[in-house]
Amino acid sequence: MKVLILAGGYGTRLSEETEVKPKPMVEIGGKPILWHIMKIYSYYGYNEFIVLTGYKSHIIKEYFINYYTRYSDITIDMADNSMQIHTMRHEPWKVTMLYTGQDTMTGGRILQARPYVQNETFMLTYGDGLSDVDIPALIKFHKSHKKAMTMTSVLPDGKFGALDIQESDGRIKSFTEKPKGDKSLHNAGWINGGFFVCEPKIFDYIQQDESCVFEQAPLRGLAQSGELYSYKHYGFWKCMDTLRDKMEMTKMWQSGNAPWALWL
Repeated sequence: MKVLILAGGYGTRLSEETEVKPKPMVEIGGKPILWHIMKIYSYYGYNEFIVLTGYKSHIIKEYFINYYTRYSDITIDMADNSMQIHTMRHEPWKVTMLYTGQDTMTGGRILQARPYVQNETFMLTYGDGLSDVDIPALIKFHKSHKKAMTMTSVLPDGKFGALDIQESDGRIKSFTEKPKGDKSLHNAGWINGGFFVCEPKIFDYIQQDESCVFEQAPLRGLAQSGELYSYKHYGFWKCMDTLRDKMEMTKMWQSGNAPWALWL
């Protein structure tokens, strides 16, 4: 099963890093977040990737073209222009990089992968989110309902402290610092966490237009048609939107407490 990764946006909220590189190439512990995402899928045996590039796409291409030598131990003899490789470090990945346009929106990028996916079930995610989602369980759930798409829904950490206030006199009964969405409520707080499983049918919901945003008309259409299901993930999930997010992820990685790093 192929894995599509959206990796073409500008990442403007992380401009400290993305002025010089695309967001999926921002590093956590010396490796691009794109590498971390691919390692999650590879842990479960999914090693064929289609990276949908756009902004500064050449940086992503150069990374994979030079991957073999980047992480291997080598000796270069500059007298005769020869290279000897000692310890080889590589991944069992097949990576297709599609340039989908500088300003193309998510729907337009996904649609361009149709000839590469053809009539096969495939997976899809964003190039800036990490999770410890159980991929085999996600796929099993997707197959059980036999519809076009399964979206992994997550409960993000809150941005503010939560108060439980007694209505009668205003007394604060409890305070929780930056809680996750309220699991006691049926649908409270759940958001799109990426990590989709898709049938080729989803392409029929995407307009042939570079300005098509996948999270708007296509997902609304799938939901209205009863073709979109949610796989609720209660574990770790984090999106790298800001420099603070990057620093938090880096701290997790360096401390040896990175929940997404299932391969370690």
